[in-house]
Amino acid sequence: MTTIGPLAFLEPWILAALALLPVIWWLLRATPPAPKRQGFPAIRLLLGLKAQEETPERTPWWLLLLRLFIAALIIVALARPILDPREELPGSGPLLVVIDDGWAAAAGWDDHKSSLDQYLAEAERKGESLRLLLTAPNADDSPPTVSEVMTATQARARVQGLEPKAWPVDRAAAREALAALDPGEDWRVLWMADGVEDTEGSDAADFGAALAALGPVMRLVEPTGAKLLRPPENASDGVVVTVERAEERGEDLGIVVALRDDGREVARLPVTFADGETAASGSLELPIELANAIGRLVLEGKPTAGGVYLLDENSRRRPVGLLSSGAEDEQPLFSELYYVERALAPFAEIQRGPLEQLMAQPLAVLVLPDESVLSAEERDRITAFLEEGGLVLRFAGPKLAANPDELLPVQLRGGGRTMGGIMTWDQPAPIAPFTPPSPYAGLLIPQDVVVNQQVLAEPSLDLADKTWAKLVDGTPLVTAERRGDGLLVLFHTTANDAWSNLAFSGLFVEMLVRTVEAARGVAGLGEGEALPPQQMLDGFGRLVEPTPTVLSLNAETLESGAVGPTHPPGYYGSDSGRRAFNLESAVETLSPLPQVTGVADRGYARAAEVELKAPLLAGALVLALCDLLLSLFLRGLIPTRRAARGAAGALLVAVVLTQPWGSAEAQDARDSFALLATLETRLAYVETGDDEVDEISRAGLNGLTLALTRRTSVEPAEPLGVNLASDEIVFFPLLYWPITAAQPSLDQATRDKVNRFLATGGSILFDLRDPAMTGFSDASVDLQRLTEGLDVPPLEPVPPEHVLTKAFYLLQDFPGRYAGGELWVDAAGSTANDGVASIIIGSNDWGAAWAIGSNGMPLYAVVPEGERQREMSYRFGINLVMYVLTGNYKADQVHVPFILERLGQ
Repeated sequence: MTTIGPLAFLEPWILAALALLPVIWWLLRATPPAPKRQGFPAIRLLLGLKAQEETPERTPWWLLLLRLFIAALIIVALARPILDPREELPGSGPLLVVIDDGWAAAAGWDDHKSSLDQYLAEAERKGESLRLLLTAPNADDSPPTVSEVMTATQARARVQGLEPKAWPVDRAAAREALAALDPGEDWRVLWMADGVEDTEGSDAADFGAALAALGPVMRLVEPTGAKLLRPPENASDGVVVTVERAEERGEDLGIVVALRDDGREVARLPVTFADGETAASGSLELPIELANAIGRLVLEGKPTAGGVYLLDENSRRRPVGLLSSGAEDEQPLFSELYYVERALAPFAEIQRGPLEQLMAQPLAVLVLPDESVLSAEERDRITAFLEEGGLVLRFAGPKLAANPDELLPVQLRGGGRTMGGIMTWDQPAPIAPFTPPSPYAGLLIPQDVVVNQQVLAEPSLDLADKTWAKLVDGTPLVTAERRGDGLLVLFHTTANDAWSNLAFSGLFVEMLVRTVEAARGVAGLGEGEALPPQQMLDGFGRLVEPTPTVLSLNAETLESGAVGPTHPPGYYGSDSGRRAFNLESAVETLSPLPQVTGVADRGYARAAEVELKAPLLAGALVLALCDLLLSLFLRGLIPTRRAARGAAGALLVAVVLTQPWGSAEAQDARDSFALLATLETRLAYVETGDDEVDEISRAGLNGLTLALTRRTSVEPAEPLGVNLASDEIVFFPLLYWPITAAQPSLDQATRDKVNRFLATGGSILFDLRDPAMTGFSDASVDLQRLTEGLDVPPLEPVPPEHVLTKAFYLLQDFPGRYAGGELWVDAAGSTANDGVASIIIGSNDWGAAWAIGSNGMPLYAVVPEGERQREMSYRFGINLVMYVLTGNYKADQVHVPFILERLGQ
């Protein structure tokens, strides 16, 4: 392929035929004179003769140039010119296409596939064969492998069906797969990269170097915007959410949406990335009831499996019961529960009361202070709570030391260890550093925290395994033991200042929080129990049914966080008790791909190539027809009048062909637009000039079109955007017009066009997209400016019996992304178009509520009622379209009983 500026030739050798143009000129310059009919009377023989010769011997110069131009067009067309060609892959060897199809690729998947399709189309034109390598492990858990040799056509068909996977790529295994290639070949490599390195030692640099060793490599990579949600943390001021990104440069904004299990929105949280930062955090300040109702966190925007974090009982604030007799309320500062309650209140749902009252409510943790004296019946109830998966937290003191029972993780020695007692130490004992596998590992121990007295445990072989914390002399401070599915934890000192100052420190708060987090939640799952797959996340972060290759989740996999084909992210277990398994456990880090020597980075290809062969041949054919007419005229074979008509036609063709490309393209565009708008019913939106708003309108009408197709007999085609100044709008029954401040005012010609549209039966839905706009009386200055000069009839709020409320669904209000805004229509008696309002004005941002992405998922959350509100928004859209298309049909139905009564039926 030879490239000259924005033009490329696939068969450049054919251009050598241009050198034959002089020969063609020499062959075409002579035209035989046309035969001339001449009378031959004998007497006037000499009078009819003329001295000079008037029949030309050569072709006129302008006709000769026309023929040379036709020949040049044919030669250039056969050379297969292409406008705006893609950058050609270097080298001439076999082609290897490498595709990153892990979770991070989902953020730019549409651009990813579109760009790849263009390069494969180029290979298809050349008749090339190639091999594919997908870097993510396969769904059957087999490692990446290089495909067999396939044609570019077969590769395009396979790529069209590809979707990103919900787990990371494995470039180390992909590098090993390259061993199947013949190292003696000079390969050409096209690497469609996802732009991120998501695990430590993922070998992106080594993989790139291995590709470069095969031959020249072109890596198509752009910042895809893939972001990752890290586990939320319960804090005193709410739920802290952290989002990570790969790129450090530039400011960015992310919106985290908290959703219930049924998809209803709980809250929205904007998080802002500062320039140079890869992480951003924010706090959802919610009551405990709402915080515990969150089923998943979703990062709004480009959907990926990493942008969804699933929550289960282990992620929620635990309901903690404090066993209380009520007597401690008289002197709260001396009570153990006072310090425990203040430590856990910001992180858990605290309940106080007697055992019978606490057991009647769902609990995850039960706290027993030393002052609690348990009866045999109470001990049995607590044992049952333990075995069902609860956590019992006990504190030692004088009463427990004197009267130990069976609800202890270890056997206690009689008596206690005190300063100055029989079992003494010279000075208060500090706490020893916490080491794994203790849940307290990593906590910092203040130097001033000491223990004066403790209850000692009897030595045993398993004492060390049961010890979570100990003093510097090795004696246990906190011990724990599994009982059934539950956990029994004992602090060997008091929870107040009687035996230690631990209760006054921040360490006490952190230790209690870690202890509560060790609880399995209200609906705990058995130890070692295999959890069957319930719902999985796909690469776009959608919850889908598990495939047959997904295996049950065991404790080892859950602990290691080994997300992969057999254990993709999702929910495992059953409705009565499920565990969330999230992608973030497998993503250790998130960073951009490194530069690799021998790998040339390029951006995604967006503009499509334009092959000019067909237009050039068509132009040559038209000019050849003109040449034929002119030749016949010059030879006298066409009568004068017919010749005049032919010359006029040829002149018209010449004028058309000599017009600037833009005018011809504009006419073609108008014709194409008219055909698209008339051959099928379509919804349309007004282009505002704001790319973001226009994209919302397009996606919104796409969503409404899909809803109409699924639920009604109306099956509209893909919606169109219209430019009021240049496009004809009379083809559409309804225009959706979002109002923005940047839209220019309408000129007089555009006003006349819109007024004709309204007068001939068209309807316009003006959307102010602002929940603060509660009525037409509060309409913005922008709406008044844009509607100036339009024939706007008197308006009124939609009456309760208006056809819009019953055209398809029975509705009482008309929510969009927002709710509460009033909807205004033509006042009664002012509509002349079969009772259909020409002007409809509201402010609920219906376009965003209807909007769906390429994966069919909603793009924007709706408030305040979530998915229920989105459903009502779709119903309003369907009612609106049916109202516009059927007129007063439903209004007439209201009168059917009266008509039948008057007819006597």
